[in-house]
Amino acid sequence: MNKSQIIMIVAGVVVVIIIGVVLYSLIGKSNNNQATQQTTLVYWGLWEPESVMQSLIAKYEQQNPGIKIQYVQKPFTQYDANLYTRIQQNVVDNTPAPDIVRINNAWLSKYQGLLKPMPSSIMTAAEYSQTFYPTALKDFTGTDGQIYAIPLEIDGLSMFYNKKLFNAARITTIPTDLDTFVDVAKKLSNHQSSGKMIQAGAGIGTSKNVKHSADILNLLLLQNGVEVIDSTNTQVTLNTPRAVSALEYYIDFTKTHKIWSTEVASDLDMFFSGKLAIMFGPSWRAFDILNSNPSLEFGIAPVPQLPGNDPINYAMYWGEAVPATSPNADQAWRFIKFLSQPENMKEMFSNSSQIRAFGEPYSRKDLANELATHPYAGAFVTMAPTMKAWKMGEQGAVEDNLRTAINQVIEGGESASDAMLEAQTRINEKLLEVIK
Repeated sequence: MNKSQIIMIVAGVVVVIIIGVVLYSLIGKSNNNQATQQTTLVYWGLWEPESVMQSLIAKYEQQNPGIKIQYVQKPFTQYDANLYTRIQQNVVDNTPAPDIVRINNAWLSKYQGLLKPMPSSIMTAAEYSQTFYPTALKDFTGTDGQIYAIPLEIDGLSMFYNKKLFNAARITTIPTDLDTFVDVAKKLSNHQSSGKMIQAGAGIGTSKNVKHSADILNLLLLQNGVEVIDSTNTQVTLNTPRAVSALEYYIDFTKTHKIWSTEVASDLDMFFSGKLAIMFGPSWRAFDILNSNPSLEFGIAPVPQLPGNDPINYAMYWGEAVPATSPNADQAWRFIKFLSQPENMKEMFSNSSQIRAFGEPYSRKDLANELATHPYAGAFVTMAPTMKAWKMGEQGAVEDNLRTAINQVIEGGESASDAMLEAQTRINEKLLEVIK
């Protein structure tokens, strides 16, 4: 081999090495670019631990290799205040905020300006209306006509009843109207000769010892045809004859019908101990009962209605939303839609049922038959088509003022009209603070 051939071979080897180095460098840069393009969605949940969500997250990440979901179960205590503050801080100083959050169906008027509306590419309003119950469309549609949340569950006020006490009184029919409800509750109430209550017919008529007193009063307001808040969601009206009569009707359960008392323990404690026949609450109160008294035999039924009127039930549930500050809003909405698909809702329900008595009742109308005969969840899908709520915005303040109004009448001796007028003033002042 002559000298020129050797030089050519060496040069060729050098060229091959250079090409290899360049290709390796380009591949490395490509891999680095792919790594930097990976999107992490931070998801603030409430009721479900990570174990419930993990299989769904893993499925979505497998189907979408560039997406990672970081699920964080947040405590309910101060959740509203913490969430609102965090999103606001993100606007001001880029404090890290979640990409997906859970909001109550009564909160939209407070949160609308902080949220990203659902793109029509995710779901049209017509598709949303066909998929979910009417209350969801109304509760999560903003003043601009856009939809801001997708519900993964439906819940509301229901009637819990003690089967043993019903059987002992030979009551075989669960009351479906308020007139029958009063008669049944009277039969299930027992007093000593001194007047002291030893068994209560129903936990209703006071505020301090009824866990969901504000919710029950809200139900009666809606059943009585009260338009609580105006179209701008900024002014409530509670001093109308219909609203005042709803409060008077609520208090009469204690003052006139004597089926409850200010002098007994809370309705939840009374129900645990078998001394209360009927209690009102959302689905998750069943977990409190089962944890405290697993042997208690109870059922859950729809709440009673005003005789002769179309049924109105009270909605209390949550929906997944996307903060407007999220840099990954489109990806976040795609993940929420994934969770709302029938097979994924059923998987979530199944996962939840491994750690508690049952999962969250389905928000989709096409899944109603799946739970129609469920001993606990069945009542909620029965009530769901006629559920209704109103956009409180400042839910905590509103409910505190409704409880105060009840107490002012039942213990303070005020008239229902004066108490409702005072509640109206305080609530409107709070709503004005939020606007400012």
